[in-house]
Amino acid sequence: MTAETTGDGVPGFPRQGRGVDDLLDELRSGRGGDADWRAGRTFSLVYNPADPGLEELQEAVALAYLHENYLNPFAFPSLLRMEREVVAMAAELFHGDLRAGRLTSGGTESIFLAVQVARDEALANAGSAAEAPAGQPGGDGRPNIVVPTTAHPAFAKACHYLGVAEVRVAVGSDGRADVESMAAAVDGNTVLVVGSAPCYPFGVVDPIPELAAVAADRDVPFHVDACLGGWLLPFLERLGDDIPPWDLRVEGVTSLSADIHKYGWCFKGASILLHRDESRLRHQFFIFDRWPGGVYGSATTAGTRPAAPIAAAWATIRALGEEGYLRLADTVRRASRRFREGIAAIDGLRVTGDPVAGVFEISSDTLDMGAIGDVMDDRGWHLDRQQGGLHAIVSPSHEAVVDEFLADLAAAVAEHGESRGAAARYGGVG
Repeated sequence: MTAETTGDGVPGFPRQGRGVDDLLDELRSGRGGDADWRAGRTFSLVYNPADPGLEELQEAVALAYLHENYLNPFAFPSLLRMEREVVAMAAELFHGDLRAGRLTSGGTESIFLAVQVARDEALANAGSAAEAPAGQPGGDGRPNIVVPTTAHPAFAKACHYLGVAEVRVAVGSDGRADVESMAAAVDGNTVLVVGSAPCYPFGVVDPIPELAAVAADRDVPFHVDACLGGWLLPFLERLGDDIPPWDLRVEGVTSLSADIHKYGWCFKGASILLHRDESRLRHQFFIFDRWPGGVYGSATTAGTRPAAPIAAAWATIRALGEEGYLRLADTVRRASRRFREGIAAIDGLRVTGDPVAGVFEISSDTLDMGAIGDVMDDRGWHLDRQQGGLHAIVSPSHEAVVDEFLADLAAAVAEHGESRGAAARYGGVG
């Protein structure tokens, strides 16, 4: 063994261990280029409630459950109890079945499982997996899912892994799924129709009741991807915002995903997948006993499951309660309103469509948004790039930096006022 660097400059396997203080010093010194999310400079990836007390609680919970493994829930009944309670709390929030859900590691896993359950339910209804047709995408007889172009890439990823064809349908001029086009794309091989609440690119809620009715009319399951907004929309609605119907109250919705580590204010990774009833949840289980090691069972894609996010999800929801979620949602709403009003006052810029509070795209018909994004990067802001603009997700920590952000944005526009027009819109949004 050698501690010399490898051919590409990466350190090789160490000959000897190093001290705790030495390693911690290296970790701290190596973070200078990381996004400064605590200071409100980052508009994605970390959802910061700006609540030191909550952060202290989460760190204590993470330490308490750092080493436990939730592969076998019966070895750690405290985790089994907490997962069941989180599922029940989420089901009450989203008007679902208290027993028909499980926690996952994040939105991608929740979406993967939603596609897997829909595929396997269709195969079971057809008779057996052996009867499933094979082929290539594009009307080839494979099971398919129908999604708007704004649907999260996790659906494409799930289809890639599961051998399912994905049919992406252009959205309307308002950025929302086009019901007639989605209906026209559903065929005899469709196993799932999808809508977002809201979609990530533009922050608009798809017409969930109409899409769910299309799916129900064809006897096809319908999934609501509320990974981004699921833990925000119920509280915006209670605060008086006009939020269209989107959850399991809607007839025809058969499953729903919502990330607790987004607007649920937990740390990564905690998401939930709810089904309308336990009969659909059964398709999510994997049981295997054809080896010498005993019965292996899992309700999620992962085998080994970190315990800390499960415990943290339980503690976070219990610590905040309805009052805390309403308070944080109201802060997000106020900050979002100030951002939108300030952006509208900058010549050449606009917010795409009419998003719900918390999520929006900054776009332009005349300015080079990539160049403006470069200036914002140089000024220490982290905004995600989209095909047609700059993407922002608002947390309570951003309320303190709205004016500074808008001043830098106005300066960036002034610097590039003569630049080329923005890139072509994505998915038909004008």
